[in-house]
Amino acid sequence: MDICPYLERSFQILGKKWNGLILHYLSLYNDGDAHFTDMKRDLLDITPRALSLKLSELIEYGLVEKRVTGGSPVVISYRLTEKGQSLAAALKPIQQWAQKHMNLEEKRRESND
Repeated sequence: MDICPYLERSFQILGKKWNGLILHYLSLYNDGDAHFTDMKRDLLDITPRALSLKLSELIEYGLVEKRVTGGSPVVISYRLTEKGQSLAAALKPIQQWAQKHMNLEEKRRESND
């Protein structure tokens, strides 16, 4: 039996630390762009360097686009591409499954032991 190469590639992208959470975070910005400082503030444990690298990686995958608005000061923001939006939508059932079947308090206790 062969494993689907498309599914395998998807997991290679999503399996990298922060990628899934960044995609989910950006999916919450339906009407606008997310700014780096907002992401850094809201994604609590990510370092600025890691966030920058992950955003660049997601841009290379074609899942995120970087928008630079001229002016003083220059404003840089990020949003999901159409491809990124469809992947984020595919993650919704996984989120629903996790909400139903995972006990986060139990998981937190295990990680503290």
